[in-house]
Amino acid sequence: MIIWLSDLKTLEHKSFSKTYDINWKNITFESWKLALLADWSVVIKDEEGNYLLTTVWIKEEVKQWVDFFPLTVEFQEKYYATWKIGWNRFMKRESRPSENAILNSRLIDRPIRPMFPKWTMNEVQIISTIMSSSWTSDYWFFWVTWASLSILLSWTSEFEWPVSWARVIIDSEWNFKFNPSFEELKSCRLDLTIAWTMDNISMVESQWYEIEEDKIIEAFEFAHGVIKELCKAQIDFVDNYSKLHKLPKSKLIAKTFWDEMYKKIKEYITEEKMKPLYYVWKMEFHEQMVILSEEVKNWLGYSEDTEDMNILEIEESVYKAIKEFMRKKVLTDKVRLDWRKLDQVRPIYTELWVLPRVHGSALFQRWVTQALTVTTLWWPGDIQIIDDMFEEDTKRYIHHYNFPPFSVWEVKPLRWPSRRDIWHGRLAEKAIEPVLPNLEEFPYFIRAVSEITTCNWSSSMASICWSTMSLMDAWVPIKNVVSWVAMGMIYDEKTWNYEVLSDIQAQEDFLWDLDFKVAGTDKWITALQMDCKVKWLKMEVIKKVLDNAKIALSYIRSEMTKELSSPRPQLSPYAPFILSMKVPVDKIREIIWKGWETIQKMIKDFEVEINITDDWIVSVTAKNQEQWKKTIDHITKMIKEIEVGDAGSWKVIKILDWIWAIIDLWANKSWMIHISKIAKERVTNIWDYLKVWDNVEYKVITADKDSGKIWLERIINN
Repeated sequence: MIIWLSDLKTLEHKSFSKTYDINWKNITFESWKLALLADWSVVIKDEEGNYLLTTVWIKEEVKQWVDFFPLTVEFQEKYYATWKIGWNRFMKRESRPSENAILNSRLIDRPIRPMFPKWTMNEVQIISTIMSSSWTSDYWFFWVTWASLSILLSWTSEFEWPVSWARVIIDSEWNFKFNPSFEELKSCRLDLTIAWTMDNISMVESQWYEIEEDKIIEAFEFAHGVIKELCKAQIDFVDNYSKLHKLPKSKLIAKTFWDEMYKKIKEYITEEKMKPLYYVWKMEFHEQMVILSEEVKNWLGYSEDTEDMNILEIEESVYKAIKEFMRKKVLTDKVRLDWRKLDQVRPIYTELWVLPRVHGSALFQRWVTQALTVTTLWWPGDIQIIDDMFEEDTKRYIHHYNFPPFSVWEVKPLRWPSRRDIWHGRLAEKAIEPVLPNLEEFPYFIRAVSEITTCNWSSSMASICWSTMSLMDAWVPIKNVVSWVAMGMIYDEKTWNYEVLSDIQAQEDFLWDLDFKVAGTDKWITALQMDCKVKWLKMEVIKKVLDNAKIALSYIRSEMTKELSSPRPQLSPYAPFILSMKVPVDKIREIIWKGWETIQKMIKDFEVEINITDDWIVSVTAKNQEQWKKTIDHITKMIKEIEVGDAGSWKVIKILDWIWAIIDLWANKSWMIHISKIAKERVTNIWDYLKVWDNVEYKVITADKDSGKIWLERIINN
C-alpha cells in the first residue's frame, strides 16, 4: 500500500479539543476530527448528544473580473441525526433543502459576510452539517460561531473579528434563557436571535409578544454577555491550538485601489455634477451614475487599451465619491436623495377588494413600491405540515412572498422561490403571528401571498402592511393592525455624529451603516430585523431608532386604516364557512365512536368537512351556513348531558319484544319507551299505536348518569 507524502502530512496532524462552560452549558470544541482535507473543520459536542460539523474551504484560484464576494453557505440536515428515514415513501435520500435549512443558510451568511474584506475575490464555501441531535432544540444559532472559529483557525487574518450568534428568550415567567428548547419557544414572550462580536452588533432577528421595550434592551445585554463568552472561547481555542500546530498562511486575495485615483476623482465630482442623481427614481438614478462614470472615464482619458488604469478601480472610486458626498449631505444639511425630511415617509396609496372572487385582497403602493397581497382561508384539515429532520410539526399561518423580475425592470427565468423570497415570507409571519386569533376563536388555515409588482426598496414593508389589510378584508379577526418600516442610520467615524432615516429607499441602500426593519401595532413591537456595518453600535442608538420608528409606524397605520380600520363584518361568499367548538374530553368518544364511524356519517349526510385537534377542538367546514348549523346542532345533541324533562322528536327504529319502542335519538344513542308509557289508556298491542319509522315526540322521565340508563315516555297531544 502506497501512502502519499501529502497523506502522511495530513495524518500527522492530530485533533485537538477543549470544553468550555457557556452560560452553564458544557460545550466542547474539537478541530481536525473530521474533513481532514478541508481548509478547516470544527466539531461541536455537548452533554446532550448533539454533534455538529462545520467546514470552510477557501479556493486559491481567483477570478479577477468578480465584482462581488463569492461566499456560499450551505446548511445540511441529516435525517439520521434524529433517527428518521426521510423524505417520503418514494424518496428516502435527503434531497431539496427544507425551508428551515434555507433560512439557516441565510442566517449564517449575513453576519459572516461583512467580516471579510469587501473586495475579496476567493471563492469561500461554508458547509454546516448536523450529524446527531437531542431533538430538544435545533442549535442553528451555533453555526455562526463554528463558521467563525473555522475561519480563524484557517488563519484568515483579514477576517475582522470572531463573531457569534445567541438565541435568547423571555419565558412566560419573565426570565431570560439562553438556548431555549422547542417547548420553551412555544410559550415565550420574546424570541431574540442576535449576532455580535466582542463589541459590535452585527445582526438581529426577533419576534415579540406584547412586551415593553425596556425588556428588549435587557435581552440585548443578556445576549451580549453570552456572546462575549463564545467569542472569548473562540480566541482561547485558536491560541491553544496554535501552540500545538502551526496555523496555515492566509489564502485570501482582495482587490486594492489606489488612493491617488480616488482623490483625483473626488475633486472632479463637484456638487453641480451630483445634482442629476437627486430627486429621480431608482432606474434613473442608476442611469445617471453610469453617465457620470462615463464622463469621469473620458476626463481621465481611459480606453480599453489604457494600461495604467483599471476600469473597476475607476468605477469603484466614482461609487465611493458619490457615497461620501451623499452621506455628508445627510449628516450636515439633512438632505436626502428625494429631498424628504429624515423622518418623512413616502406617500402611501391603498386599495381593498382588488380581486373580486378571492377571500381577501389588498393593494399597497408607497411611491413606486407596490405589493398586492391575497388571503385564502381554508379548513384546518389542510394545515401546513412541517416535515424536516425534527419531529413533524404544523403551521397554521403561512406567508408566501413572490418577487418576479419585472418588478425591478429585469428579464430573468422564473425558478423556485429564492432564499430571499423564503426569508421575506418568514419575516412577515413573525410580524403578524402575534396578532392572529387562536384556532378556537378562528378555526381557519390561513395563507397570505404577497405579489411584489413594482419595487423601489423595502418590499418586505409593503408585503407585511398589506398582509394585515388583506387579512382584515378576508374577515380574519386580528387583534391589532400591524405596520412595518425600514429605518437606516448614517454614522461619521471622525465626529461620531449620526442621523436616523425613516423609510429608506433603494437609492439610499448603499449609504447606510445600519438597516433596521421594525413591525408593530399601536401598543407593541411585534418583529425586528437589523443589519449593522459599524463597530460600535450603542444601546442609545437602538432606542433612538425605535423611537423614530414608532412615529413612522403610526403614520403608516393611519394611512392603512383610512378605508378599513377593523376586520370586515362578514365572510366572503366564496370562502368556506367554518366554526369550531370545544368538546369536553369525556364526551369526545360520543363524536368519534368506533373507527370514526360517526364522523364519517356526518361528513356524508351533511356534506361537510370535520376536523378534530389534539386539544379536542372540533371544526366544521361547510359550503354554506345551513349545512354548518345542522352539523353543529347534531354534535351539540350528541354531547349534551341528558336531564329529566328534556323533550324532543325522533324516529322509531325497532319494536322489541312487543313491549318496547326503540327510539334512535341521534348517532350511537338508542333509548326505549315502555308500552306503559305509550298512551294514557292501557295498551295491549304496541303496534296499534307505533310502527317502525314513525316520528315520536318524547320526554325524559329518568336519567341515571351512573349507569347511563335513560327512560322515555311518549308525549300525547290533545
